[in-house]
Amino acid sequence: MPFEKPRTVLAFAFMALALAASAQAHAAGTHPVTGEVLSDDQSFTYRLLDQFPTLDPQLNEEVAGFHVIRDLFEGLLSQDADGNLVPGVATSYSASDGNRTYTFKLRKDARWSNGDPVMAHDFVYAWRRAADPKTASPYGWYVALTQMANAGDILAGRKPPSALGVRAVDDRTLEVGLDRPLPYFPAMTTYATLFPAHRATIEAHGSKWTAPGNMVSNGAYVLKEVVLNEFHTRVKNPKYWDADRVIVEKVTGLVINDVNQALTRYRAGELDHLEPLPPGQYPRLKKELPDEAKSVPRLCSYYYAINHTKSGNPALRDVRVRRALSLAVDRDVIVERLLKGGQWAAYNFTHFKTAGFRMPDIDYAKLSQRGRDAEAKRLIEESGVRDLTLKLIYNTSESHKQIATVIGQMWKQKLGVRTTLANYEWKTYLNIRKNREFDVARSAWCGDYNEASTFLDLLTTTHGANDGGYSSAEVDALMRDSKTAKDPAAIYAEVERILAGDMAIVPIYHYANTFLLKSDIKGWPYNNVENNWYAKNLYRVAK
Repeated sequence: MPFEKPRTVLAFAFMALALAASAQAHAAGTHPVTGEVLSDDQSFTYRLLDQFPTLDPQLNEEVAGFHVIRDLFEGLLSQDADGNLVPGVATSYSASDGNRTYTFKLRKDARWSNGDPVMAHDFVYAWRRAADPKTASPYGWYVALTQMANAGDILAGRKPPSALGVRAVDDRTLEVGLDRPLPYFPAMTTYATLFPAHRATIEAHGSKWTAPGNMVSNGAYVLKEVVLNEFHTRVKNPKYWDADRVIVEKVTGLVINDVNQALTRYRAGELDHLEPLPPGQYPRLKKELPDEAKSVPRLCSYYYAINHTKSGNPALRDVRVRRALSLAVDRDVIVERLLKGGQWAAYNFTHFKTAGFRMPDIDYAKLSQRGRDAEAKRLIEESGVRDLTLKLIYNTSESHKQIATVIGQMWKQKLGVRTTLANYEWKTYLNIRKNREFDVARSAWCGDYNEASTFLDLLTTTHGANDGGYSSAEVDALMRDSKTAKDPAAIYAEVERILAGDMAIVPIYHYANTFLLKSDIKGWPYNNVENNWYAKNLYRVAK
């Protein structure tokens, strides 16, 4: 099977010539393709809202860490500026047995940062490690989601990791066997969980293998320094197979919890990139900084998880209460008056920009807000619930706080429901949410790959990130069927209707990515709806 942008032998020959030209042009101070004059300062500095909990690809479960890991490690495949699949460690792949078997051919010049060759065995080791219950990967479920043979049994402890459906045919050939055909499996290899790992380094350093000085990685950059809750730096990896075309020499991530402080530091020239913007300030910033303020679709959905389990408020197990809470949320107020960044009101889970997704008719989306409010009041009265107080948790962020405050006011004024707001720093918040110590939790899901199942699988019973504990036998069966359906779009639409009927979650908005980017930074992938940017593709032009 070719990449989404087919590459012929002739095309690869031109790539080799471009590589040689790149080194010459870069040395001459101009971009090898555009001819733009490059700045002497090839650094890039961006803001992180929170300290990433880990840089271990098999343990990562959140966006901030993935932005870093994507630079430090390289998977079988990567993405271009439009989100299409392009070669990573693999130069090609093929599918057989009705999309049940995938074979990847690895490049000969791929190297770890210590000079070791990157081989098929490194992927086998990493994938088995992710599925091994002893690793306790919070993203172990992702391996099962790929339909890799025996993944579910391995995660459950019924089979050893060696039974996983992946093997090294030889040093440069990786074969993957699936229990069910999955046409989008190659796209799933672009996520951190399926990146390779250097076994000798992990065995030598244990949990400290990701520390600067210990880490051996295979990406375009290596980890230079980490100061917890302050900053980290990564620098160009001279052993990377495509190092001659990497222009940015150093990347720095600054942890700045307060977005207004971050904006001040951006204006002072300390940051090249700021994401997201302070809520409601995009229109003003667009006028003040028209060449730097951006708003593009992003494959993420913002929602409130509802605790359906016994640790949550018993009232939440009444569908009438859940529906009332969702109906009472005026999403237009949030996106048009509070955020003002081009976000879209959401009445379903899957982001409407997801490739191949057909938006179903959602009944309550057709109502006016006045109609939704009237139905919400009717349902809460019919439920008989009185004096309801809910614990609403969110991770520290001015935007999350404002949204929680506004929604809490809507629930109080319309339904008489009180909320107790509690904010936590990122790592603590993740643990509390995973332990289900909440009634309602601020949540967001960003697609791990561009296909509707990345959203809808999250609400199946056994999904590792289903922190609200929603369970529907019908949804589980439909999502199983979707894996073998020739065209799963109709199944996805039906699942969305069921979720809306059950009000499994409270959808709030579909993301637009609002950010500031200095005008001398070029190469940003504006059309990649997953927001997967690679520093190796960026460059700074001379002012």
